[in-house]
Amino acid sequence: MSIIELLASISLLVLSIFFYLTKNTKSRASSKSDPNLPKSYPLIGSSVAIFANRKRLIQWTSDLIRNSPSATVVLHRFLDDSRVVTGDPANVQHMLKTQFQNYEKGSKSRRALFDFLGNGIFNIDGDSWKFQRQLSSHEFSTRSLRKFVETVVDTELSQRLIPILSAAAANNAVLDFQDILQRFAFDNICKIAFGYDPAYLLPDLPVAEFAKTFDEAAKISSGRLNSVFPHLWKIKSFLNIGSEKRLKEALLRQTIGN
Repeated sequence: MSIIELLASISLLVLSIFFYLTKNTKSRASSKSDPNLPKSYPLIGSSVAIFANRKRLIQWTSDLIRNSPSATVVLHRFLDDSRVVTGDPANVQHMLKTQFQNYEKGSKSRRALFDFLGNGIFNIDGDSWKFQRQLSSHEFSTRSLRKFVETVVDTELSQRLIPILSAAAANNAVLDFQDILQRFAFDNICKIAFGYDPAYLLPDLPVAEFAKTFDEAAKISSGRLNSVFPHLWKIKSFLNIGSEKRLKEALLRQTIGN
């Protein structure tokens, strides 16, 4: 390569970076004018703020929405990967009902959640989703299944949840209500969907291996989408290290357990 060609290549690279940064700066002008939004930088966006709040992401984004006049914020991540977070009921209705067909999960989400959800109804789009929805809606519309669900939930409620709450009230004990409701929901889902009772909601609040591995797999899978660096999980998965190694182990334990 001649010196002229090298200089031309470098010039094109510099110009490309310049236009990219200019575009990002303009797109973030509204973010900078709003003091309630996290500071956004070229290339990395608001990754610093996202990383700082990674352990309280739901609370943090809820605060951002609450302080936003439109109840909607745009978070820019690494390399201009943007996320729109909204708490506006009209927006939610537009996306989940009125124009649902226009808001697919997309390939990024499907790839990130595939190891955990596979090609199930919660991780597909288009005709495949419609087909599975028709099957599931037909099943859940049958009287026998509705009666079965009612019986399962009523049993879990009367024989497990209420006695635990009553005992805590009588003894003036403190309960982690989120944990209690998670156990209640997990027992119901397993009994209804799999015909298996993990007995997760008992007075001694046992550690159920299946529930533990399920929860870990769910957290790591969702963490792929919430990571500051969107493609980092692929590298970790290829090298079989860190959270990706734990995910594979958790999924393997679930498979063996089933």
